Amino acid sequence: MVGYMIRNIIFDIGNVLADFGWRDFFGKFGYEGETLERLAAATVKSAVWDEVDRGVWSEEELVEGFIRNDPGLEPEIRRIFENVRGMVSKREYAIPWIKELRKAGYRCYYLSNFSSKAHRDCIDALGFLEYMDGGILSYRDKLIKPQREIYQLLLERYGLKAEESVFLDDTEKNLSGAEKLGIRTILFRSREQAVEDLEKLGVIL
Repeated sequence: MVGYMIRNIIFDIGNVLADFGWRDFFGKFGYEGETLERLAAATVKSAVWDEVDRGVWSEEELVEGFIRNDPGLEPEIRRIFENVRGMVSKREYAIPWIKELRKAGYRCYYLSNFSSKAHRDCIDALGFLEYMDGGILSYRDKLIKPQREIYQLLLERYGLKAEESVFLDDTEKNLSGAEKLGIRTILFRSREQAVEDLEKLGVIL
């Protein structure tokens, strides 16, 4: 048993509470093989993608940044990012899981690198947000994981104690910033695995 009680469950969104399915999304436009990989390298796998989530650049500046990465794909890039509805899709377990945790007395928060465009275009995939106690979408506060400040801001904004909190994220580097502040962390692979790891921390449903 741990020597303290977990009271706060902090969730990443992409590939934890919702699917970030960029590959399938690009495929819906008919892009595959080398073209798809080039598109990924110019966009979601590029350094410019951090600026998408940071929320400082305009949408046109972001698209122009992608195009600079691979000018030969300008028409394809503009087509893809005209509307990204479907790039983020819901996971059916998200709302029931959050409801279950809150019914058991835990507070649930979100902490996600997320863009204003994805929030707007993919709002239908984010129905779980209204069931949570609060959280941070990176574009609103101009901070992104794994910056220490974004974790600190979450704790301060909601009056949370680090030692009473656990953060679930599917990306290891995003856990390190939380750990430095004393927040427990779980590397998310599946809901079943996460439930088991939460139980080890005393989070019993």
